[in-house]
Amino acid sequence: MTTPLELPVFDAGAEPFRVAEAMRRAGAAVVTGVFDNETIERCAADLQPEFEARGKLQENDFNGYKTLRISSVLGYAPESAPLIAAPLVLGVVEQILKPHCHAYRIGSATGIEIWPGEGDQVLHTDDSIYPLRIPGVEFQIGVMIALTDFTEENGATRLVLGSHGTEDYFDEHAEPVSAVMPKGSVAFYLGSLWHAGGANHSDAPRMGLITTYALGWLRQEVNQYLAVPPDIARQYDPTIRRLLGYTKHGSSLGHGHVVGGARVPHNPEDKSDTGLDMWVWD
Repeated sequence: MTTPLELPVFDAGAEPFRVAEAMRRAGAAVVTGVFDNETIERCAADLQPEFEARGKLQENDFNGYKTLRISSVLGYAPESAPLIAAPLVLGVVEQILKPHCHAYRIGSATGIEIWPGEGDQVLHTDDSIYPLRIPGVEFQIGVMIALTDFTEENGATRLVLGSHGTEDYFDEHAEPVSAVMPKGSVAFYLGSLWHAGGANHSDAPRMGLITTYALGWLRQEVNQYLAVPPDIARQYDPTIRRLLGYTKHGSSLGHGHVVGGARVPHNPEDKSDTGLDMWVWD
């Protein structure tokens, strides 16, 4: 008889490699207290207008009909950047992905607000968008940041621990555990882990920011160059630009230039508007 896995929980001082070790075993881990209340509140306030304007446009049987979703948050919510590029977050992502690529990139960055009355989402894996498996290689990692408290009652993300790396199935009798965590905490989970949003039986919405980070040689889930075009991307620091994909992977993958533009920048320091570096700043 196997011992049921428990969801590993760390505090904000945890070393990224320890979190990654726990994830390889359980498929997921929670780190509490990563972000202070002010940082979280700024991000939530930046997302709120988009939730109100377009949050219902992605309603369907999979996403739910009482759940608001907003995609590509870096295109309009710059206060999300400090969370998406936080050192601890990227430290854990690097432990999982960097052994299999020169660089990793954002696949998607989505705000999710589950409202009272929403039911359990169907269990699924995020890496099913890629039509193959490579044993021992994770194609992406999901990072859910709690912008409100996550509780069992209000729809905390449900995780089927130990289900990562399976083919097209998981143990139907396995009970998902809820990623219960206070606001400002982070739930990390492997792209091959079966998981889902939870039902909200409370009287208030729960809000989260979920970002997927993928191997740099894979097609990104969301076309970040359309979602966050150069005129917006150039307002971010080099870390965010690299995460969006405005960089080469290795020596040549992803290079490009503007049609009709100079092949080499006129000024070596100017990597924003001309020549070969238009799409490859960093």
